[in-house]
Amino acid sequence: MPLDATTNLAPLPLVNYDQRDGVYDVVIVGFGAAGTCAAIEAARAGASVLVVERTGGAGGAAALAEGILYLGGGTATQIAAGVLDTKEAMRAYLMVACGPEVDEAKIDAYVEGSVAHHDWLVDLGLEFEPSIDLETQMAPKGTEGLVWSGGENAWPFSEIAAPAPRGHLARTKRSTGWLLMQTLAEAAVAAGCEVLYDTKVERLLTDGDRVVGLEASRYGQPYIVQAKKAVVLCAGGFIYNDEMVAAHAPELLQGTWKVGTESDDGRGIQMGMALGAQTKSMHAGEVSLPIIPPRKLVEGILVNGFGQRFINEDTYMGRVGQAALYDQAATCFLIVDEACYEPNWMGIEAAWVCETVEELEQEMGLIPGALAGTVALYNRHAALGEDPMFHKAKNYVRPLVPPLGAFDLRPGVAPYAPFTLGGLATTVNGQVLHIDGTPIPGLYGAGRTTSGVCSFGYASGLSIGDSTFFGRLAGKAAAAEESR
Repeated sequence: MPLDATTNLAPLPLVNYDQRDGVYDVVIVGFGAAGTCAAIEAARAGASVLVVERTGGAGGAAALAEGILYLGGGTATQIAAGVLDTKEAMRAYLMVACGPEVDEAKIDAYVEGSVAHHDWLVDLGLEFEPSIDLETQMAPKGTEGLVWSGGENAWPFSEIAAPAPRGHLARTKRSTGWLLMQTLAEAAVAAGCEVLYDTKVERLLTDGDRVVGLEASRYGQPYIVQAKKAVVLCAGGFIYNDEMVAAHAPELLQGTWKVGTESDDGRGIQMGMALGAQTKSMHAGEVSLPIIPPRKLVEGILVNGFGQRFINEDTYMGRVGQAALYDQAATCFLIVDEACYEPNWMGIEAAWVCETVEELEQEMGLIPGALAGTVALYNRHAALGEDPMFHKAKNYVRPLVPPLGAFDLRPGVAPYAPFTLGGLATTVNGQVLHIDGTPIPGLYGAGRTTSGVCSFGYASGLSIGDSTFFGRLAGKAAAAEESR
């Protein structure tokens, strides 16, 4: 991927600069979910820490998010809510749901450390109510602390591992990202970290093959920072860089609701690439298609532009959006009858309503007979309580009875909400890898600047969970480096 033509991100030797505006052990780029956790752990390990944040406040994309943390294996919140979960079940689910070509070492570390990470967050002051919201895969309307955020209880995952809800939300109403990030940022400052806001990193600085600092700009003036131990890149993904998206994940350009902030422009990834860093899973993106709640809508059937089903309707809506955008040319419709019809939580209503399936497919512009054949086949098996094609849960399976309606779930009508999953290749402890497979000395990364546990598949809460967990590991490892 060529660098942005308007910006030269190529690294320069530190000796080129006489000025030093600051000298710290660890310098962290970005004060979002990964950066705050890296800062906390580096400072607690005894390092002097500076966080360079491009915007005027802490939080990044996580502060605007639902705030779900994907944690499991028997957390205290799960146990108190009566949920039985094991590390083995969590690992089996993630190995399939996050694939293909998952980073097995990262999944192992994440699963093994999930309960302790939950307790670490609680010790910072976050509270998770031990109750479950069964209606949504997102943040609940109330203060429930657990949701089914990844289709664990839907086929095929329900047959691969014992299902358990693992989406944890801090106790507050509706979206909890702001509370999570407020807590993490306050903890970082309390640990002794310095934060420089309104400061944009321009390039990394080197001494030989080692990263030893960065050049930034603050209010139009250069700002040179030396890192005696390491620099940690936690600068977000690249969903707001259309050039990078077009080069690596062009399907995501069809998204209508970018998930992130304008700082998710790939700058951290490009700075690593300019040093010869490997990248991984740059084609991958999560694409939420939030058509539920109400949950009753999944009694309908999802069809593509040929009037054919392509997925089980009771699965995770992020998996539906991803499948529609990547595999079905972003053409998707939800067919319902009067018994399960309600406008969805965003107020989207049926675009067509007809007395017969034949009239419906004609109004939708589908191939004559295609939708009629799909509904007939579905109804034939649904009358027996079965779904042999996609194995939708039996409690959602029944024949659809005309009149029928159809939700138009194409981009522009429905909100396809994408963000990128690919980034710099790193070790479990966050060392950024060169294209030759060796760690780049003095350079670490975490969060969406890197490729984490999700190589392609996703579950809500894995982005913040991954960012906070591996941010901590990167901060600890950076602080353990020898000073230069």
